[in-house]
Amino acid sequence: MKHFYIVLLFFSCYLVSAQSIYDPTAKYDASGGLFDHDSLRSIYLDFYDPNYHQVLVNSWFYNPDLRIPAVLTINNIDYDSVGVRYKGNSTFCLPNDASNQKVPYNIDINYFIGGQKVMGYKKMKLANAWMDPTFMKQVISAKIYQEYLPTGESNLVKLFSQGNYLGMYVNDESINKQFLDKHFDEKNGPLFKCDNIDRFCDTAGAPSAMPPNLNFLGDDSTLYYNSYDMKSDHGWTELVDLIRTIVYEFQNIDSVLNVDRTLWAFAANQTLQNLDCYNTYYVHNYYLYQTEDGLFQMIPWDLDNSFAGAIMGWNFWNQSAIYEYDPYYVGGPYTGPMGAPQPWEWRPLLDKLLNNDLYRKIYTAHLRTILNESFDTTTIRAYINDYQVRANNDVNSDINKQFSLSQYYNNTENPIWTGWGFGGIMKTMIERKQFLMSHPEISYVPPVLTSHNFSNNVFTVYSSNTDKVELMVSTNKQKSKFKSFLMNDDGINGDLVAGDGFFSTTFDLQNYNDTINYYFRSENIDAISLLPERAEYFFFQMAPLATSSTNSQVISEKKLVEVLDVLGRKTNQATNMPVLFIYDDGTVEKRFQIKR
Repeated sequence: MKHFYIVLLFFSCYLVSAQSIYDPTAKYDASGGLFDHDSLRSIYLDFYDPNYHQVLVNSWFYNPDLRIPAVLTINNIDYDSVGVRYKGNSTFCLPNDASNQKVPYNIDINYFIGGQKVMGYKKMKLANAWMDPTFMKQVISAKIYQEYLPTGESNLVKLFSQGNYLGMYVNDESINKQFLDKHFDEKNGPLFKCDNIDRFCDTAGAPSAMPPNLNFLGDDSTLYYNSYDMKSDHGWTELVDLIRTIVYEFQNIDSVLNVDRTLWAFAANQTLQNLDCYNTYYVHNYYLYQTEDGLFQMIPWDLDNSFAGAIMGWNFWNQSAIYEYDPYYVGGPYTGPMGAPQPWEWRPLLDKLLNNDLYRKIYTAHLRTILNESFDTTTIRAYINDYQVRANNDVNSDINKQFSLSQYYNNTENPIWTGWGFGGIMKTMIERKQFLMSHPEISYVPPVLTSHNFSNNVFTVYSSNTDKVELMVSTNKQKSKFKSFLMNDDGINGDLVAGDGFFSTTFDLQNYNDTINYYFRSENIDAISLLPERAEYFFFQMAPLATSSTNSQVISEKKLVEVLDVLGRKTNQATNMPVLFIYDDGTVEKRFQIKR
């Protein structure tokens, strides 16, 4: 049986509340929201202009910011005068070239009527899944990405235009101020969509530009206009500073970039074989947002090319190029003399991060975590099958889709070849996991890291097979810029027994007024382990409680009523007194108020 003591607190002492894990996935929609996976909603658009399609096609080529009004209906509720335009690149050009009206939509709910929202959202982006026979690659990959970094939500919807069924669409969350506020509790920093002006349509006549590979072109911000699309009111100076730091001042990278967030994005891209992003095949499809701490955050976007879903020709469509794509490869698929990447294919951020020993080990730890946690093919297959069965009739009646109903099901398991290759979800996961888990670097044995505790201003954690253990702490609003505190197993400075595997460090809570965010990192010559494993996206938290230190007393349980009564009369303080239960095994339970 545990014995407990009661600490009565007065004036200004700092003690700690119960420890908890910060779970950022709580920010995503609850069941029943716009991105609910358990429903298959119908969306109706009725344009005022019966010639809307030709107007929107022309504007895509010549006036891409033009929007025209329509009435949007969802859940039997009409929303008047939403602003609509077509979006996309290859997913617009391919169906449009085939005179197929199933093109992607960008819908601004409050474009003409300020403050108007649909189920709490101001924007809807409807993708046509033109190159995804399963309709599920965006939905499933987003579901996995969301466990490791802020990512837009996705689900399936049925779209009707002027009363006619256009087909099944993927409803993607917009990366806009609303998304930023949702995930970062702020929204006014520099925001860039990292996608150049190149267009898939040959008839567009748009000039080509350097892909958004974060290569330094000079201090003149106009040099970057064709490669990055600024979505905020300002930010070119900040973006150029980031790129300059990457290329020429990499030792300062953690002052301008959330490195860990970037490494999580890179790890998710590689494990899921998203071949349409910064660190795989096509170099684009990500956002950068600078939070108030000065760090740019990498935000993934347009994940429908996951599970080897990109358009791949015969020269790349083979086992060694797809499933055995080297997760540490820093160049592009095309190389110049002596194997050196061409300038437009070199990705300096990827190159420099993976050539840094610490960052490379963290990246490897993230790869291992995603493979262990999210590559349960039985669970993923059951989830997809349930979704596809519900959508079966509506997909079957979608006469505008590019693929057949049999391919809709077959591509869930296996790749298909139509003159282009489209990876199968299950096949990609199985083959990719087998290759990565047997990769020499990922196969290194990481440290064991478990059983942490905080008591009497001392953090303790158990670790074996380690050369170094660190406590990582952050107290800023953005929950970033974690600082390292070295932990020791030497029998001094709070460590009870030398060499027992329990590493400790003293930590004076009186130096901190705000919630303390922390995790543990253990490193050996080959690998790194994190606790919790999803750090820095997840981490532990505890909040100091501001109470008194001058007259705090420890008393026994049997004297509680008597002493409380005496102290209450002596102090003549407010009627509520904070109390903290501390067990003799060092654990902290909670505080509550006792009235006189």
